[in-house]
Amino acid sequence: MDPEVLARFRAGDEAAVKAVYERYGRAVYAVALSILKDEGLAADATQTTFTKAWQASSTYDPERSFGPWVYAIARRTAIDIYRKERRSVPSDTVDTATSGPSLETAWEVFEVRVAIDQLPDEAQLLIRLSHFEGLSHGEIAEYLGIPIGTVKSRSYRAHQKLQELLRHLEEA
Repeated sequence: MDPEVLARFRAGDEAAVKAVYERYGRAVYAVALSILKDEGLAADATQTTFTKAWQASSTYDPERSFGPWVYAIARRTAIDIYRKERRSVPSDTVDTATSGPSLETAWEVFEVRVAIDQLPDEAQLLIRLSHFEGLSHGEIAEYLGIPIGTVKSRSYRAHQKLQELLRHLEEA
C-alpha cells in the first residue's frame, strides 16, 4: 500500500481509512468469517475492526507491514465477538451427548487450532484463507495484494511449521 495513504491513515484521515478499507476489507472479512462462521457476524467484525484500526491508527508503525497489523486486530475482534455470542447461547439448547464430534476428533481439532494459533499472524492468515475459506494461491494473492510466488513460499513455510507443531499427533 502507498506509504502516503498509510501516513494519512495514521493521521486519521477519513479518505485514507476508506482507501485502506477498500484494499484490506475483503481479507479482514475472510479472517473474521474463518473464526465466526457467520456472514453477518463477520461483517460486523469487519466494520468493528476498521473502527478500532482508525481509533488506534496513531499506534501503527509505518516500518512494519500494514496487513499483519490490521489482521491481528480483526482476529482479536472476531474472537471477542465469538466469545460474546457463545455466552449468549443457553447451554440447554445443545445436546452435547449426541450432537458433537467424538472426543478424539474434538481433541485433534483443538490441537490443530492451538498449533495454528502458535503461528505468526501472517502464517495463520494464509492457513485460514487456504484451508478454512478454500481460496487458491491466486485468490489469496489477490486478497492480500502480494505476488503469487510470495503466497506460495509463505504458505510452504507456514505448512512446514504447522507440521512441526502437529508432529505429536502422528505418534498418537
